[in-house]
Amino acid sequence: MQHDRFVGGNDLTRWDTRLGQFLAFVVGRVSRILGPHAALILTLAVGAALAVTLTAVFAQVYESVVEADGVAGLDHPVLDTAKTLRSPALNIMTTAYTDVGGTIGMPLLALAVMATLAIRRRSWTPVILIVIAGAGSLLMTIAGKSLVGRTRPPLVDAVPPYEYSASFPSGHSLNSVVIAGIVAYLIILRLKSPRGRIVVVTLAGLFAFSIGLSRVYLGHHWLTDVLAAWALGAAWLALVITAHRLYLTTRTHRVGTDASKLAPE
Repeated sequence: MQHDRFVGGNDLTRWDTRLGQFLAFVVGRVSRILGPHAALILTLAVGAALAVTLTAVFAQVYESVVEADGVAGLDHPVLDTAKTLRSPALNIMTTAYTDVGGTIGMPLLALAVMATLAIRRRSWTPVILIVIAGAGSLLMTIAGKSLVGRTRPPLVDAVPPYEYSASFPSGHSLNSVVIAGIVAYLIILRLKSPRGRIVVVTLAGLFAFSIGLSRVYLGHHWLTDVLAAWALGAAWLALVITAHRLYLTTRTHRVGTDASKLAPE
């Protein structure tokens, strides 16, 4: 656990804001009753409920923007530009790449990374974080699609194989941000080199960014679907990382308390 406590010189169990200190206090009390892992799961469950609520609110704002033709005014020009870049070979390569972020590719990738990290660290923490992060992003995708029900770009403008579910938000884009982000977070917790941490974060960001662009290139989503998914994914990722920081805080303080009880007077 102590290996995960610091990123560079930053102590993840230190909270400088009143809100952070309050959350640490509440989760600490829950941890004393249920145990650290149960407290982590409960915190993430509450976070998931907040994330779904955020998606519902975001959906309402999104509909207003689309109706007012604000940011959504970029959708058709960007799609038209993407169509001019297409070629048979590039279409095949982009389709293969975007499948990595799909309903089959992403779970398989997450499962492989999760198993590797759990075995190497001999810890359930990577399993808990990756499973709940993925489940939360899936719930947000389902909630967004059900609430908005936006139609995808016309099939005549899309590259097959076609997709028929609602367009908002882009599930590929949302899931890639969350899974790539949480994997990068788990990796940098054990990296000593600042350059290594920068490389990992950059690669994760490029992966999520390119998956999102691939959805627009293929005509499977509007640009605003992808932008919304990136924002929602980043918000959920922040909640998951905050929950883990709270877990580390409760474990650190619990160990410190137990050690003080054993110290001679």
